[in-house]
Amino acid sequence: MCIVAFAWHVLDDMPLCLISNRDEFYHRPSAVLHRWDNSSIIAGQDLQSGGAWMGVTESGRWAIVTNFRNGRDKNQYSTSRGHLIQSFLESDLAPIRFAQQLEQQQQDYAGFNLFVGDREQAVYMSNRGEAPQVLANGVYVVSNGLMSEDWEKTKHLRKRFTQEFLPMLQQLKITESDLQYSVWDILEDERKIIPDLLPDTGISVEMEELLSSTFIQSPIYGTRCSNFLRMTSEHWQWLEKSQQGEQQGRIIEMQVDLLK
Repeated sequence: MCIVAFAWHVLDDMPLCLISNRDEFYHRPSAVLHRWDNSSIIAGQDLQSGGAWMGVTESGRWAIVTNFRNGRDKNQYSTSRGHLIQSFLESDLAPIRFAQQLEQQQQDYAGFNLFVGDREQAVYMSNRGEAPQVLANGVYVVSNGLMSEDWEKTKHLRKRFTQEFLPMLQQLKITESDLQYSVWDILEDERKIIPDLLPDTGISVEMEELLSSTFIQSPIYGTRCSNFLRMTSEHWQWLEKSQQGEQQGRIIEMQVDLLK
């Protein structure tokens, strides 16, 4: 998962509203959004390492991870970041307690940004420079740098999310089709950032520019799926749009009632 924007306790009757793109190598096998066998998890799944990039449960738990990009880090890590999602969703720890415990083993993972939450609490941490912190109500946007760095890429998504999309959600007569059109238009934005404003993450300027758009396309790597997730007091509504291969454009919708 490479970019995410969400509103946390900003909208009436919608504690969480989240949009995101998952970027990955095209050859890496994965499963689409589904309810996992013998598990409470609802998520897509990485079939290479077994984890997930985001997921939810009927109890109202949710989690999403993005990679922290550092081209200078040549270390090998045996533990998949995707298992962070699974571990949190299958636990019963409060989000902040889970993050604090994870902090003791965070060196076992390649760089990540992690958001974990339930109905009342949302927490952010990164094992590359951000200790676990409980989030205040507000809008948050993260890509592959620290949340505090606020790249031009995340500024651009934040602007579109807050100025275009969130006001639509508050319109009384807005249709579901209009909402979805807006989400996919924002997440499929291929606008590149000019070289002078690119971050330095230890890769070439050409690669930085390729990765600087919300929606990424290249011969071997790019945006694999886009997500629109909403939590109300009663249910989850999750739309996952495939962005690759024969299934490109296919939308899977899951509505999951929350446990009382």
